[in-house]
Amino acid sequence: MSGSRFPAPVSAVAVAAAVEAGRTTAAAAIERSIAAVEAHDEMLSAFVTTGFDEARAAAATSGPLAGLALGVKDIIDTAGLATEMGSPLYAGNRPRADAPVVALARRAGAAVIGKTVTTEFAYLQPGPTRNPARLDHTPGGSSSGSAAAVAAGLIPLAFGTQTGGSVVRPAAFCGVAGFKPSFRLIPTVGVKCFSWSLDTVGVFGAGVADAAYFMAALTGRDLRVDGRDPAAPRIGLVRTHLWEEASGEMRQAVETAGRLAEAGGARLVDIELPGLFADAFAAHQVIQDFQAAQALAWEYDHHAQALSPILRDALALGRMLKPEDYDRARRTARQARLALRDLFADIDVILTPSAPGAAPEGLATTGTSIFNRLWTLMGTPALNVPGLTGAGGLPLGVQIVAPFGRDRACLEAGRFLERQLSAT
Repeated sequence: MSGSRFPAPVSAVAVAAAVEAGRTTAAAAIERSIAAVEAHDEMLSAFVTTGFDEARAAAATSGPLAGLALGVKDIIDTAGLATEMGSPLYAGNRPRADAPVVALARRAGAAVIGKTVTTEFAYLQPGPTRNPARLDHTPGGSSSGSAAAVAAGLIPLAFGTQTGGSVVRPAAFCGVAGFKPSFRLIPTVGVKCFSWSLDTVGVFGAGVADAAYFMAALTGRDLRVDGRDPAAPRIGLVRTHLWEEASGEMRQAVETAGRLAEAGGARLVDIELPGLFADAFAAHQVIQDFQAAQALAWEYDHHAQALSPILRDALALGRMLKPEDYDRARRTARQARLALRDLFADIDVILTPSAPGAAPEGLATTGTSIFNRLWTLMGTPALNVPGLTGAGGLPLGVQIVAPFGRDRACLEAGRFLERQLSAT
């Protein structure tokens, strides 16, 4: 089932520029997003709930995000709209306050148009959302609705979260930019916790410049990459110890992206990760599971039968982990972060797969995060760069990773690569 029936993705940068120049109004831009959701979301199922009247009222707010409709993943608190966590346990749950990231977006002029579908507690049990590129394929998860809504042209911007690969992977599957910033660059207060050492709020936009524009408005930092020519970066091509788990067309996509970057003036070198990073990859699972068993202790202890079997089993396994297992994993993570700093001595960014391949067929799973977990554990900024397509017509994403705190470098390199991909 083709997704060509949906509108093209909407550039937040273009809408913001049109509003600022007076070519349209914020109210008119919000109405276009409302109309798109009303026309197409019955087929896509990207939204859990909508707040059109509240979004219309917010159109009167000025700021860099004025006129931009925003989807908020349904594990992030919103005053006025239910936050249900993808679970019947929280049906009708109405927070009294916005999570800080939502408050910051509203302060910058964004209009929250609704809550987007998440997997159950941002873990693995999928929701009903479909992939706009091919409706019988998964959009990825756990930020399923956010990625799909932006890719389908319903909204220009959305919030997601990533604990394993829940921003970068769905962005890759749906064909949009998904940016996971450096750990704690933006607050996670008011976000349902799964793993406090890993959970990171990220953003979706039609392209890299759109995600960067959103991040700049949220943080007040110089992160915009539109309106300028990014410098050619020094790129390290990292295949990781899981390279053979990538499909043939994904491996080819990464190699193609590297060649195109070189053709545009980038310096490309092969980087082989030491064995410590395979240990760190395994440590991610231990840290995540140990912390999840504590973060969801109330839900497991009092409502275990209301949880999906896949989540219930994961929490049971997490409860079996010993503190010494957890502490060993944390030490491994720290050692890998220090080693990664040395790997970046002669390169600006890493190029690696965003996912094992294109979005899998079916809606029973959301794919795997094997090419994302390591970078989430490292706390580094990571970005899906859209622009490549597989033989079946589905999007293929490649991932840019930069050193901790070098979020601008990540976005600039992603913008550079995105331009090289679009020029072919």
